[in-house]
Amino acid sequence: MIGYATIGVTDMERAKKFYCDLFEEQGAEVQLDAGRIAMIGKSKSQPMVAVCEPYNKEAPHHGNGNMIAFPAESKEQVDAMYARAISLGATDEGEPGQRVPDVFYGSYVRDHDGNKLCFFKFG
Repeated sequence: MIGYATIGVTDMERAKKFYCDLFEEQGAEVQLDAGRIAMIGKSKSQPMVAVCEPYNKEAPHHGNGNMIAFPAESKEQVDAMYARAISLGATDEGEPGQRVPDVFYGSYVRDHDGNKLCFFKFG
């Protein structure tokens, strides 16, 4: 249902490296690089995350209540993604843990530009 979600960034090279390194184990890489926007994912036919310098040339900013959530195969993968993001310079917004008993396990970080990310597993 989602083709891609766009995240405003201040440093394109740093952002591309962060997201490519973060999702390296899932086979993600830059699928399209048009200078001010780059789409990162497994293929152009699957959902991607796009990092970009805002079109209006104003400073990017994250919105209150905005977040992109990335599904994991297991709780262990949630833990690993959280740890990998932190090792790549993300900041903690909620360590991995069971949020809703027997329903939702997740963790939360913010990237270098303050964009909030969630790694989760249902069940």
